[in-house]
Amino acid sequence: MKRRFITLGRIIHTGIVNFIRNVSLGVAAIAVMVVTLTIILFSVIANATFANTITQITNRVDISIYLKDEVTPAQASTLVAQIKALPNARDVRYFSKQAALDRYIQQSDNKESLLSAVSKTTNPIPATILVKPTDLNKIGNIITFLNKPANAALQSDQPSYSGDRKEAIDNITHATNVLRRIGVVAVAVFTVICALIIFNTIQMAIFNRRDEITIMRLLGAKTSYIRGPFVVESIIYGILSAVVSLLIINSAFLTSSNALQASSLGLLDIGYASEYFAANFWKLLTMQLAVGILIGTVSSVIATRRYLKFKVR
Repeated sequence: MKRRFITLGRIIHTGIVNFIRNVSLGVAAIAVMVVTLTIILFSVIANATFANTITQITNRVDISIYLKDEVTPAQASTLVAQIKALPNARDVRYFSKQAALDRYIQQSDNKESLLSAVSKTTNPIPATILVKPTDLNKIGNIITFLNKPANAALQSDQPSYSGDRKEAIDNITHATNVLRRIGVVAVAVFTVICALIIFNTIQMAIFNRRDEITIMRLLGAKTSYIRGPFVVESIIYGILSAVVSLLIINSAFLTSSNALQASSLGLLDIGYASEYFAANFWKLLTMQLAVGILIGTVSSVIATRRYLKFKVR
């Protein structure tokens, strides 16, 4: 056991020495890995921010279903029960004509122009069913149900989720979904590029130390002992890149909040993103370190497996 620890210590020491010697060779690998990890970190934060934005929007969105005056309470109760059974209906509330009028007056906030519209007639507000959806992407399922002939016959007008409001909500959900897909593609592309650059960096390091490796083989060194320093070198790339990527994101948030005084960047809520980053700093750091070490380790293992299984001349 002691011998194994000694061997491990030598591998780590050799890897650190090789990293210092070949720091100029590894600059490109570190730079690309920093970009990759920064994109990964930004994608994670952006996804969490988009999810929060969608949740806030969803909480504010409801579908108003206006019933005809001749609809009986029994028919209204049946329709409410059917809507509650829909998988995308999170909250369903029924307002009678009087309750709907009281709600309208309360929301009018004593505005004379709005209150005068109801004071001249005897309660023009129809009985209303308010439905809060669970997922805006599946809100069409509720609309489809409401547009069935039997249900449409009970309604005095089209549901409120239509026209400009429908278009605005659809645009927001579509934009967030597109941005998420772009983030996934960007992460995949840069991860592959990063792995290839590390692969080539290790390949060049093996070529530069081919004589040393040949001597180690002749002396009976195991492949794992020869491969170890290269893996350690790649792990150092990952650790440094993870730390730098976090510093870049942190600097970006500080700049946007202090210098630019920005609260949002398009759909990205910078305030929430900054809070999420601060609250989950150690989790994000652990994730970055794990991803960086994984990319470096896998790339170096593949490179050394390909070249060290042959005799290096």
